[in-house]
Amino acid sequence: MLLILLAVALVLLALVLRRFHVPLRHRWRRRQARVMAQQLRGRDRLQPPQLLYARLRSMDPLAFEELLLESFERRGFRVIRNHRYTGDGGIDRKVMIDGAFWLIQAKRYATAIRPEHVSAFNALCRARSCRGLFIHTGRTGPQSRESIDNSSHVEIISGRRLLALVTGGPIAVPEALGRATLPVKPHRAKPGRAG
Repeated sequence: MLLILLAVALVLLALVLRRFHVPLRHRWRRRQARVMAQQLRGRDRLQPPQLLYARLRSMDPLAFEELLLESFERRGFRVIRNHRYTGDGGIDRKVMIDGAFWLIQAKRYATAIRPEHVSAFNALCRARSCRGLFIHTGRTGPQSRESIDNSSHVEIISGRRLLALVTGGPIAVPEALGRATLPVKPHRAKPGRAG
């Protein structure tokens, strides 16, 4: 009887720990994102914007996603991570803003973003009755802007607003996001983890 009880307890413990387990292949990306976030919020925030963009564009695409999530977490927002990086159905992650989940699509571009990517994300947000943040390192062309002009579902964050997000500065956002600026909250390092 004691052995059965012990076995059940071990199985339950394994299930609980599995939920909080970060796969090994994700750890280095999260570590890279934490280090980059720390650097960008430190003295590196004073670097010229062109250099900051080059650094963001040179990151691993999945580590760039983690950097954005780290930036939202450092502002005090709740972030929901997917269990996998691929096969996510067009949704990289989710963030809770003013009590509502916002879908996040992160793209690293060296040139203009592709309008069909913005349109597809807009359609996905509409289909799920959610709002979304299309965050990218490229240039937003007129066709991409037109694809969301009449939409209250998607907001594009790039340029100075992207740099403000990752460096910890205030981000001016339209009323569609529910507030004038995303708050700048002090980051508190978790025990046993560098800030």
